[in-house]
Amino acid sequence: MQKDKQLIIYDIAFLIVSLYFSFLLRFEFNIPQEYMMLLKLSIIPVVIINLVCNRFFNLYSSIWKYASVEELMSVIYSISLSNIIFIIYSYFVYYKFLENKLYRFPFSVHIIFWILSVLALGAVRFMWRVAQDNNLGKDSIDVKKKLLIIGAGDASALLIKEIKRHKSFNYSIVGLIDDDPSKQGRLINGIEVIGGRDRIVEVCKERNVEEIILAIPSADLEIKREIINICRDTNCKLKTLPGIYEIIDGEVSISKLRDVNIEDLLGREEVTLNNENINKYIKDRTILVTGGGGSIGSELCRQISKFKPAKLLILDIYENNVYDVQMELNRTHPELNKEVIIASIREVERLREIFEQYKPDVVFHAAAHKHVPLMESNPVEAIKNNIIGTYNLLKCAQEYKVKKFVQISTDKAVNPTNIMGATKRFCEIMVQAFDKVSTTEYVAVRFGNVLGSNGSVIPLFKKQIAEGGPVTVTHPEINRFFMTIPEAAQLVIQAGSIAKGGEIFVLDMGKPVKIVDLARDLITLSGYKPDVEIKIEYTGLRPGEKLYEELLMDEVALTSTEHDKIFVEKPNNIDLEFVEKSIEQFKKAASMDKEDIFKLVEEKVPTYKRKK
Repeated sequence: MQKDKQLIIYDIAFLIVSLYFSFLLRFEFNIPQEYMMLLKLSIIPVVIINLVCNRFFNLYSSIWKYASVEELMSVIYSISLSNIIFIIYSYFVYYKFLENKLYRFPFSVHIIFWILSVLALGAVRFMWRVAQDNNLGKDSIDVKKKLLIIGAGDASALLIKEIKRHKSFNYSIVGLIDDDPSKQGRLINGIEVIGGRDRIVEVCKERNVEEIILAIPSADLEIKREIINICRDTNCKLKTLPGIYEIIDGEVSISKLRDVNIEDLLGREEVTLNNENINKYIKDRTILVTGGGGSIGSELCRQISKFKPAKLLILDIYENNVYDVQMELNRTHPELNKEVIIASIREVERLREIFEQYKPDVVFHAAAHKHVPLMESNPVEAIKNNIIGTYNLLKCAQEYKVKKFVQISTDKAVNPTNIMGATKRFCEIMVQAFDKVSTTEYVAVRFGNVLGSNGSVIPLFKKQIAEGGPVTVTHPEINRFFMTIPEAAQLVIQAGSIAKGGEIFVLDMGKPVKIVDLARDLITLSGYKPDVEIKIEYTGLRPGEKLYEELLMDEVALTSTEHDKIFVEKPNNIDLEFVEKSIEQFKKAASMDKEDIFKLVEEKVPTYKRKK
């Protein structure tokens, strides 16, 4: 309100000065006495008319530190309307002076006054913006962060504009980095392109850079990874714009910025899906996802929702997580017909009720106990949930003639050394056995660790870093395959579209990653120095834990499929009678001691070699 009053006072002063100079210019700096009297009498009506028009065009309600062409046009509209009104006023109101003569404004005065008023009122507003910018700069000069921007394209140009406009970000841009020689040495919105990626470390050191923003959303993943790896040597905080395919509205802005995370280093190129094949078995069908509140299950629900199923059934025993998924889908897919079912896959009668009521066409089975050390201590629970629970679902799918059943498996099922992996391997055996005798197409999809999933190392490491360390790694040589949650879910759905029945699909997991390297990367991305500010401690391998995971059985070869990231393992000759007898024995596990349980699993899963 105080600033509005100041603008009104400035406007009054500039309007009077503009009117006076209009007469001076018209009469070549020698205003006749009678026109001087006319000028004095006209000041009040001119000022009142202009102020009313200014108010009408919101010239006192705009935030002038963000003034742009639109605000300048409002000034022009206001001055033009006020001049038209005053012309009409001056021709209807006569002023009598000496010898009863009538005097009016010369028309040229109106034109000159219009030009001077636009210049004066427009200038005062843009000077106001400059003054506000300078004041903000002076107020925050001591806390501005030195910023380096990677990329000198459209995204960078837009970011620079926003950073200059939003002073609350307190950034001082030291320069731009781009590998294109034709851009180097040139200016983008007043900021110089100071070199290519080979100068990043040098520039950060010389100019005390504190933050780096990667503004290269259209660059491929390999280039981004290379640049991020260079930036890690600077000890600067890294931020990035998501890839173009992740920016849904196509707009680049500061609001899209996020911290560089481990997915940027380990992720792969965007998955290309064959939507036509997926539509054939998901669109307008009833889809059941078990473990729908978990990491993979919830992402399956998100991805499936895009393909417009007739109904999505989200089953989970734990209501809190599945409630969050329900609320999210209510927001993102309000049109989706969905049902949340709280139930345990261990209770076969409850499952039969669900299959009888909803008659699902496709089942994605993601419900499982997956924590290796906990299952090693509680093998009965692993058998109840992973083996008997899966058997119950396989049986219901057969009885109610489900079209397709997709079992989520794991690399830990290959030559397992722990009870969790062994139970998942037996699930694969059951899937292939049921496929031989059923009209339902039963398949399993096997992949490694997913980044950020519940119980994975990433959330644990982040928590340990937030607490100041140490970060605990079991062994300096331990490695794992990693995949992002969306990629895993998308490839599972794609594998389902390829399936004919009985296959074990193996997803391309890329190269294995050392867990200690993962820990160091996370510490660096969090703004700390590994082994200096945050220590890494080795705790020793846990019960049942391997140094290296495998994705396929040693004795079989993989065959490629129509999708370059999905391979298939040849089906084995599995007898359903063997499965049925084994289930009867597994059901007695609750009354057995641990050693007997492990021996039973070793008997039923030939590739299981318990690590003691």
